[in-house]
Amino acid sequence: MKVTHVSLCQTDAAKAAGRAALTPELLAATGARYSRNNEGLDAIVAKIDPNRLDASVDSIFRMLDYGHQSIADMVPVAIFMDDISIWLAYHIWSLAPQAGGQESSTRYIRISPESLLDCDTIGIPEEFRNEWADAMSEAFGEYSTLEAAWDKLSAERPQLLHIPAELLADETPAVQRQVARMKRNYAFDRARYLLPSAARTNVMMTMSARAWALLARHLCSDLLPEARALGEAIRGELQLVAPHLLKHSGATADCESGIRDAFNERVARAKAGVPSTLTPEAFGPMAPLPHLDVMAPDGLGDAEFAEALKYHSNRYAWQGSPLTRTAVRFGWDAVALAEIRDLNRHRTGSKYSSLVPQGFYCAEDQMPLDEVLPEVAKAAAFGRKLTRRAYDLLAAGDPTYVYWTLLGTQFDFEHVTTADKFIYESELRTGTGSHFRYARHLADTLAIWYRRYPSTKGLVIEGSAEPE
Repeated sequence: MKVTHVSLCQTDAAKAAGRAALTPELLAATGARYSRNNEGLDAIVAKIDPNRLDASVDSIFRMLDYGHQSIADMVPVAIFMDDISIWLAYHIWSLAPQAGGQESSTRYIRISPESLLDCDTIGIPEEFRNEWADAMSEAFGEYSTLEAAWDKLSAERPQLLHIPAELLADETPAVQRQVARMKRNYAFDRARYLLPSAARTNVMMTMSARAWALLARHLCSDLLPEARALGEAIRGELQLVAPHLLKHSGATADCESGIRDAFNERVARAKAGVPSTLTPEAFGPMAPLPHLDVMAPDGLGDAEFAEALKYHSNRYAWQGSPLTRTAVRFGWDAVALAEIRDLNRHRTGSKYSSLVPQGFYCAEDQMPLDEVLPEVAKAAAFGRKLTRRAYDLLAAGDPTYVYWTLLGTQFDFEHVTTADKFIYESELRTGTGSHFRYARHLADTLAIWYRRYPSTKGLVIEGSAEPE
């Protein structure tokens, strides 16, 4: 694991224009001083000693101990986190819903067995380490086999890829590189369900120091040693950019108690009964049944929602107040972790999962009706078996059960936001370049929306997830 803060520097144009260049804490101190007087920016900047920028923080605003969280919101911080588990990457996005950033994509990158984190880092109990290592080795073997099988199928039956004919006929190097990428991604998209959640990934996030402190506090209070190590590493980087904030970023008794209670609730739910999809008699993944709850202000409904979309020509275009004022809660009974990683990164509202395994998805529905790939059936059976092992470990109270899951392990998932953001997400996640599986999830949820608000059909710009 490597965690690195990256600072912003002044552009040449800003320097030439004589604009101020402030450290993140100086920026917050300068903004905070606005609340105490009306002297203006130039007068505040004049108090800064260019040779003692950090010391100038207190001379600008002596209350900068971040007792007022609004001050910490004015400290921008970018941090890169290398070599954390795919599971932990999901977790930190769930804790930091308003962060901007990116994560290494399993849709575009081949993941190797060498990327697996070691047992000490993630805390696998000693008595399970050999079993876990064997299971992870088998998972990577299935991943490699699936990639080859899907790649072979796409070469034999290129019509399955839905690549536009004009691209296939274009022999220019740039277009052929694009076509090659689309063919490669077809296999990656369908094989990734066998990737272990304990494989390494990289995440970059940018958000306020306040948000980083809250994230570090939660991670330092976590049950998993990998999460605690990341929390301490983040605190180390915050020392470089926002040292006044450190006392608000460590583990706290309330966080530790809340996390423990939430985990105990998870254990109790697992003990209550095993889903039929994880029993030997079951076949196939749990159905991703959608749900959609809408709470609109009095007097607003189908006609008003359609009117609010009359200027909506693309997913970034205008949506009127009837939609921005309407609360929406939507989700599915079972979503593979591979798709949760994508859906979880939307920066609006709150996301939730009980994190109790529900089943295992392995792209079985992507096989042609007239050709069943034996590699997929074998991998799916292995995935369900390993997901059941994770379920049993959860029921036994082992928090490291998450590292036994694969990207095909299904969990329940929901998102609470507003109607305009729901429509944006639906358009984004069904549009060009969308993954086939989360496009299906959003299309299913939109179908419920259309049944309730039929006048909006055709105004919501639903895509068909064509290749990009």
